[in-house]
Amino acid sequence: MFRVALVGAGGMASMHANCYANIPNATLVGVMDIRAEAAQALAAKHGAKAFTDFDAMLKELKPDVVDVCCPTPWHCDYVEAACQQAQALGIRGISTEKPMGRTLEECDRMIAASKAAGIPLFVAQVVRFFPEFSLAKRQIAAGAVGTPACVRTRRGGPMPRAWNDWYGNFALSGGCVLDLIIHDFDWLRWTFGEVERVYARGFGGAQLPDRDYALVTLRFKNGCIGHVEGTWADPGGFKVAFEIAGDAGLLEYNHNQPAGVPLRIALEGGDGPRAGVAVPESPVAVNPYQAELAHFLDCLEKGIPPSITAEDGKEAVRIALAALESIQTDKPIFLL
Repeated sequence: MFRVALVGAGGMASMHANCYANIPNATLVGVMDIRAEAAQALAAKHGAKAFTDFDAMLKELKPDVVDVCCPTPWHCDYVEAACQQAQALGIRGISTEKPMGRTLEECDRMIAASKAAGIPLFVAQVVRFFPEFSLAKRQIAAGAVGTPACVRTRRGGPMPRAWNDWYGNFALSGGCVLDLIIHDFDWLRWTFGEVERVYARGFGGAQLPDRDYALVTLRFKNGCIGHVEGTWADPGGFKVAFEIAGDAGLLEYNHNQPAGVPLRIALEGGDGPRAGVAVPESPVAVNPYQAELAHFLDCLEKGIPPSITAEDGKEAVRIALAALESIQTDKPIFLL
């Protein structure tokens, strides 16, 4: 039984807490958040203990796993702190939500800390666990479309809202490029290989914090071209789509959630309840968030590396930051 300590009590932390409740070899023992009421509410729901101090939670509970689900700029601090105490407290593994970090330097620090501690750092790039995306990867590898020539993905919906409107603060979230379509960057790299060039156009960021949009063109080392569209400017509901074209066929997937209300988490803020980030729905019996966390715990139990490494997390951030640089400079950015 893995005893899990959770950092954060917002929308994604709540999703992870619900997942642990359904994983047979996991139990949530602690929830830490700088907002005492939020930590207490989530902890009480799952029979865990609430904390507002991270070190105090680790020292008292001595968890097997630390799961970091706070806003992006603080991932590095909590991961490093957990790694530094891992041997003394018996911490066996750390998971962090995507994006791994706000900067590449933060990603490097986390990788170095986990290696020094001798424990795995799992980056929760959940799209790899969505059945539509994992099936598409298998079909492409099996030659269903022949040699891939072009891939198009789209992801997005309305502007998300959360604690202190941090998604709307570009310096914290990196906008839809870093926080949202990093899902697609990771899946595309996993499926088509390394990216050698990035060119992007968009609006939003610091200039328009209430909405954001980007179109990113990727050239893969194998010659395939990717078009990645991300938006936090679509009031019509959350939408996800992909299309992969090759010399022998076409794969297409399109999922819209405007007809019903997508899964949202209401967060208490200074101005009352607000809509949280939309979470894609999945019709499968085990939701992909649960599948990814169960996979990580299974790898810890078997003593094998998880399928998503810390280096994978860093590379997805590197592609996203290159896209942001391209938007700023209106120039292509070469990665290889």
